[in-house]
Amino acid sequence: MLFMDKKGVPLLDLKAQYATIRAEIETAVGEVLASQKFILGPAVSALESEIARFCGTSHAVAVASGTDALLISLKALGVKVGDAVVTVPFTFFATAGVVVNLGARPIFIDIDENSFNMDPEALSSFFLNECSFDSSSFKLTHRTSKTIIKAIVPVHLYGQCADMDEIRQIARRYHIPVAEDACQAIGAEYGGERAGALGNVGCFSFFPTKNLGGAGDGGMVTTSDAELAARIRLLRTHGAEKRYFHSVVGFNSRLDEIQAAILRVKMRHLEEWNKKRIRNAARYEQEFTVAGLLPHITLPAVCSGRTHIYHQYVIRCRKRDQLQEYLKAREIGCEIYYPLSLHEQKCFEYLHYEASDFPHSKNAAAEVLALPIYPELTEEQIARVAHSVAEFYRQNP
Repeated sequence: MLFMDKKGVPLLDLKAQYATIRAEIETAVGEVLASQKFILGPAVSALESEIARFCGTSHAVAVASGTDALLISLKALGVKVGDAVVTVPFTFFATAGVVVNLGARPIFIDIDENSFNMDPEALSSFFLNECSFDSSSFKLTHRTSKTIIKAIVPVHLYGQCADMDEIRQIARRYHIPVAEDACQAIGAEYGGERAGALGNVGCFSFFPTKNLGGAGDGGMVTTSDAELAARIRLLRTHGAEKRYFHSVVGFNSRLDEIQAAILRVKMRHLEEWNKKRIRNAARYEQEFTVAGLLPHITLPAVCSGRTHIYHQYVIRCRKRDQLQEYLKAREIGCEIYYPLSLHEQKCFEYLHYEASDFPHSKNAAAEVLALPIYPELTEEQIARVAHSVAEFYRQNP
């Protein structure tokens, strides 16, 4: 394909999305402004019902961010100072950061090299070989740190669910709750069920870049456990069920009414947007295959029985850093999610992990590169991205 101009391709173009729904957004925001109800009003309640229905859960509780969704969920599950939470080191910082902010200890399990998600075999091996289970008290204790493991947090990275059948089976064996970090996976499916309905709780982010993004921060917790939902609602409002009367110490974590109104508009388009992302991924695969790039790059794996909704379209590639610089010089949007595995972060030095402890996570951090995948991406733009990648490898075999 010949390209007659020098236009680049952004990693994400939110202005293109806004142009298609501007009138709907302005009407929805105007209604909130006219009502002068800004905190936990009817738009928030309606969004909670719509998200619960969409995910297939009985309850959804809106909070101020995806980070708060994780933090409050773990606190509601009983995680406290001195406990431990098992998760992965190849993820956004908040997944482990919230654990530390609760006074608990993150324990990392390596990822599966194909899906980038928690490796169930590594999880099972860790529990069998490095932990002790007391069947009388149902307590699983890490032998080295002496901490009690209170939760498992699998991450549905880049828009594809982790292997939840295996993870849930292991969790049931040891009586440990599962909190899904589904912040990148709203609409992703596993065995016919949607993310957010696969664990005891599901945690979502509405950060503007997400498939369902607001005009600022926002989050949601989904669950089918009525008691757990009630605890989460209590925790998001300073632990007060009745104003000025506090039964527990909670947080100030409420989704704004304006954000809920905007998200309700976008919810009407979410499934179509996700389908367009899937379509764009298929076009990338065709372009890369025809260009003979598969010896140089590895395309995103779509695991059996799962629907990948491509929050990010992430390839693994040789000479990753050089490729990134080459694309940026041609104004082709690309990003590394994530360049340093959490077990190597300076703030987690006290956990005493070695850089080599999680080889799949470490390798992923050195090889992944996200390319544009947003729904409004055109065929010509996809071809331009693929052409630029092919051009790099022709010059740098």
